[in-house]
Amino acid sequence: MNTPRKQKPYPLLNSINCPADLRKLSVSQLPDLCDELRNDIIDELAQNPGHLASSLGAIELTVALHYVFDTPYDRIVWDVGHQAYAHKILTGRRDLFYTNRKLGGLKPFPSPEESEYDTFACGHASNSISAALGMSAAAIERGENNRHVVAIIGDGAMSGGLAFEGLNNASDTPNNLLIIINDNNMSISTPVGGMNQYLHHIHTSSFYNRCRNKLARRLESWGLLNTGRKNLLIRFGNALKSAITAQQNIFEGMNIRYFGPSDGHDINELVHTLQRIKDMTGPRILHLHTIKGKGYEPAEEKPTVWHAPGRFNKYTGERGAEPSEEKPPKFQDVFGETLVELAQANPKIVGVTPAMLTGCSMHIMQEAFPNRTFDVGIAEGHAVTFSAGMAKEGLQPFCNIYSSFSQRAYDNIIHDTALLGLPVVICLDRAGLVGEDGPTHHGAFDVPALRTVPNVTLCSPYDECELRRMMFTAQQPGQGVFVIRYPRGAGRLTEWRCPLESIEVGRGRCLKPGHGIAILSFGPIGHLAADAIQELELEHRDMQIAHYDLRFAKPVDEELVVSIAQQFCHIITLEDGARIGGIGSAVAEVIMDHADEITCQGKKLPRIVRMGLPDEFVTHGTVPELYHLCHIDKEAIRQEILRGWNSMPHGEAPKRVL
Repeated sequence: MNTPRKQKPYPLLNSINCPADLRKLSVSQLPDLCDELRNDIIDELAQNPGHLASSLGAIELTVALHYVFDTPYDRIVWDVGHQAYAHKILTGRRDLFYTNRKLGGLKPFPSPEESEYDTFACGHASNSISAALGMSAAAIERGENNRHVVAIIGDGAMSGGLAFEGLNNASDTPNNLLIIINDNNMSISTPVGGMNQYLHHIHTSSFYNRCRNKLARRLESWGLLNTGRKNLLIRFGNALKSAITAQQNIFEGMNIRYFGPSDGHDINELVHTLQRIKDMTGPRILHLHTIKGKGYEPAEEKPTVWHAPGRFNKYTGERGAEPSEEKPPKFQDVFGETLVELAQANPKIVGVTPAMLTGCSMHIMQEAFPNRTFDVGIAEGHAVTFSAGMAKEGLQPFCNIYSSFSQRAYDNIIHDTALLGLPVVICLDRAGLVGEDGPTHHGAFDVPALRTVPNVTLCSPYDECELRRMMFTAQQPGQGVFVIRYPRGAGRLTEWRCPLESIEVGRGRCLKPGHGIAILSFGPIGHLAADAIQELELEHRDMQIAHYDLRFAKPVDEELVVSIAQQFCHIITLEDGARIGGIGSAVAEVIMDHADEITCQGKKLPRIVRMGLPDEFVTHGTVPELYHLCHIDKEAIRQEILRGWNSMPHGEAPKRVL
């Protein structure tokens, strides 16, 4: 059980147990509070790694929101949640913040299961506007016109299609939604100095808005301001502002009032602005410029590196040193290096990623072939269909998406690639359990989701060399949609630059012969099975466990599975993915489909034990901790082998093991 830790010497922060305490402070005290919050987060994340730069960039915004709005009655909907650490600290979780992202501790992202201040799930980008719009519409429907709803969305998340769908709907659905764009990199509209600030103050002044609302009510009472005319006036106002400031933004024609851009780190001005626009009716947008990593020089200079830097020395900015000895590379780096090798030999190859150039190591391809590498932003569905369009015209795209994010491209995979049988290679990075980022990021569902789709090949490499071979095979003519899933982190091989050669699609392999019990593993988790088998066979000399690497979930190697079912009385399947509908289900289906063939000489069907992720959303923690929790670690495999060995009928196993 987590216990609160002794508070640090931050006098203002120590006085705040909830946002109601924050609202007791004067506005003049808020800059000091922001400094304390920033230092507190730096202190904590130096020892307990997490998302640093994004949270530092949103501190003033977070303080202003909880200062102006009556949370939790008023709803604040975060997008992604990388920037929400100050929000957690101010909403009663500071004493437990040291447990953030740890097994049994605070969740990695805001979650309604953890706090009433966390209004919605926000592990994936671009959903805040739609969710907040629903909340605002519900408040109006229930007559709760005094409930404010605020959506915070980053400029990067604005590239997601769902964000635009939400904006489009907000423009003509009754709501009082405030959308805040936290713009820390890519400008949506350009600041224009004094004129911009002048108009900003006019549009947020109480006098201006009293006159504006009074005029609107008068026109409505005269029957001169229906919905169509009101929308026309909003568009006219936005267009007039754009004309005066030489400023263009995408909200002009969407009937949404636009304010900004403003300095997102001027806490006094931010509070003033929010107080002025808080009670306005109808949808409106406040555009803020912020600095990712604000207040910590190393993070400001290299915000990408300091997005999630791991442990670091807060005084020197030195990050945790890498061990000097040679170690296996990350799977993502093997992907990046191999893609360049393939692209050098095959001029048709192009790389596509939705905002994960560094995360999936496609930056290696970008450095070598900048004109053949496409970062399409946070837009997974578009990434797949964009790849399909290039494939239709003769190119060979490698589209790399994190497994959990690929869920948002499911229809695009089916409708735009598989239906046409287009040669698109989809590489699913971070497949399986990813660790501290938790259930929104675990790549648990790709195998069940894709195993049913026609014209799709779905495989997973046992090691780094197998990844290279699968990538080489995938770009051969006639392969169609080829999906390769692999996990976060490193494999086991230091000598991984094997020759690039094809493997037979849909063909598994025997890693080790045996009798009685066979383990059929899928992907790198098979190494845990190999470790368990080796330990048990050293302990019990009469035990010989067979181990097979299935390689392909679709098409599964039916010939191999039937042969195994004919030879062994006990089969264990092992996968780092959802057990329901996964590789174990595929094996069971094959055995049942060929039951007559397997039992034709009086042999019974083998007993099948499926080891994989349970039918629940797996929590956060280290990968070894989660493997243990889900009963797929080495010890769980050992115990399952022992249970199978001891339960085999007389004559199948030479000796029972105690």
